[in-house]
Amino acid sequence: MPQTAPVPKGGQKSASRTPAFARVIPHNSLNYSDPFHWMHLAIRDFIAAPMVSLFYGFCFTVASVAIWAAVFIQGTHLVILPSLVVFMLAGPFLATGLYDVSWQLERGKRPNLFHSIRAIRRNGVSEWGFAVLLAVMMIFWMRVAAMIHALYPINQDAHIEQFLPFLSLGTLFGLLFTVSVFSFSAFSIPVMMERRVDIMTAISTSVSAVYHNAGVMVVWALIISACVVVGFATAGVGMLVIMPMLGYATWHGYIRTIKTKRPRRFE
Repeated sequence: MPQTAPVPKGGQKSASRTPAFARVIPHNSLNYSDPFHWMHLAIRDFIAAPMVSLFYGFCFTVASVAIWAAVFIQGTHLVILPSLVVFMLAGPFLATGLYDVSWQLERGKRPNLFHSIRAIRRNGVSEWGFAVLLAVMMIFWMRVAAMIHALYPINQDAHIEQFLPFLSLGTLFGLLFTVSVFSFSAFSIPVMMERRVDIMTAISTSVSAVYHNAGVMVVWALIISACVVVGFATAGVGMLVIMPMLGYATWHGYIRTIKTKRPRRFE
C-alpha cells in the first residue's frame, strides 16, 4: 500500500510518493498450540456457514476426483503433476472465498456465497500473479523431478546403494521445493486480500513470518499434509469438509500471526 512522502516545511505537500514495495508487514510470535486453535476456530466457522462451506468443498472435491479419474483413465500416475498445476491455479481463488466467509463471521454477519465470490476480485491482479507463480514453480519441479528420475536404476532388483543417488537428490530437492512453496504461500493470499498489497510484499511478509516461527509452522504444515492425505485417500470425498476447514484455519492463522488492521469493512 503506497505511503505518502512527508510534507516538507513550508506547508506544501511534496508531489513525490514513496511506494511501499516488497516491504515486510510486522508479525507476532506463535505458540505450538496455535495451529490446533486455528483448526478449532475453523470447525466453528464451518458449522456457522455449512452451505457456503460445502459449496467450496464441492469445488475442491471435483478437482480431486478429476485427478483420480485422470489417473484411472490414463492408467498412469504421470498425469498427477500436470493436474496439480491446474489445481494450484484455481486453489488460491477458491481459498480467497473461504477467507471472506471467516471475515464475514468475524464482523458478526451472515456469510453470503456471492459476497465471498466477489472477494476474489478484491486484489485480482496480485492474486492471479501469485497463482501463476505457483504454477510456474510446479512446472519447474516437474522438469527437475524428470531429470532426477533418470537416476532411478533400470534393474528393479538393484542393491539399495544404487538407489541412493535417486533417493538423496529426490529428497533434497523435494524438501527445498516444499519448504519454498509453503513459505511463499502460508499467508500471502490473506495478506493480498485484506491489505491489497503487491505480490512481493505478500510473499516477503509470509516468508518472514514462517522463518521467525519455524517450529510452529512445521506443526501447521504437518497438519495440512495429514489433512490433504486423508482427503486424497478418500478418493477426494474428504475434501468436501477438509479444504473449507483448512481455508478457515489459514485465515485465523493469518489474523493471529500478521499484525493486521482488525477487522475493517470491505464490500
